[in-house]
Amino acid sequence: MRTDLMHGLKALLILGALLAAPGGFAAGAAGPGATDWQKWTAGNKVTDIPSLQRGAAHFVNYCSGCHSLKYVRWSRLGEDLRIPEGELRKSLMPAGTKPASYVISSMPRADAEGWFGIVPPDLSLIVRARSVDYVYRFLKTFYVDPAKPLTGVDNLTLPGTAMPHVLSDLEGLKLAAFRSVGGEGGAPVKQFVKFETIAPGRLNAEQYDAFVRDLVNFLDYASEPAQAARRSLGIWVVLFLLVFTGISWFLYKEYWKDVH
Repeated sequence: MRTDLMHGLKALLILGALLAAPGGFAAGAAGPGATDWQKWTAGNKVTDIPSLQRGAAHFVNYCSGCHSLKYVRWSRLGEDLRIPEGELRKSLMPAGTKPASYVISSMPRADAEGWFGIVPPDLSLIVRARSVDYVYRFLKTFYVDPAKPLTGVDNLTLPGTAMPHVLSDLEGLKLAAFRSVGGEGGAPVKQFVKFETIAPGRLNAEQYDAFVRDLVNFLDYASEPAQAARRSLGIWVVLFLLVFTGISWFLYKEYWKDVH
């Protein structure tokens, strides 16, 4: 009985590890060379603390001038991302901000409307509303469009976006090639073919992809700050239930072997 019990427990533990492994049975994320941009996936892990720390820095440096996270406090961010308060104040928080304050953009509403024609949205729940893959694709599908005089760019994921490509110094500038194909009723429609880089940025394609993944990973965290702890706890709960079920099953067999 002891040998059977040990073999059974080992099998259950292996199964539990496979079930608990993040993305263990998921398809691999599409890389920057994927031909169909609509199938690109972020492949992020909100349990990756270093990635979240980098993503928080990216948000502060490139996004917080326009966008807020009105449901996220600096103190909670520092606690969850394991950033000491001193480092949080020095590297991320605006001067004069208290740790209990929410992450709020300093841009006046009137200025935003004057510059962009619209107030930049709060990003606290953008991943919950749109999905992490949507945000990932949005940040990777900007292209130069002279027909957009205000920003000079358009976006495949959100055509007609009012947002300028604030990461163009990192990614560089690229054109989008389209071809005309027959649509419903024979009316011609534009179909995306490929991007063509016309001015390189400070990062190569792999580095920019990693930058975007860290940023969307942080936005995924911001949409539900408790999810990292919830997922970590869930792994232990699943393992406990598997082990407890295995022990109960073998005890049942031992107690009833003489009856059967």
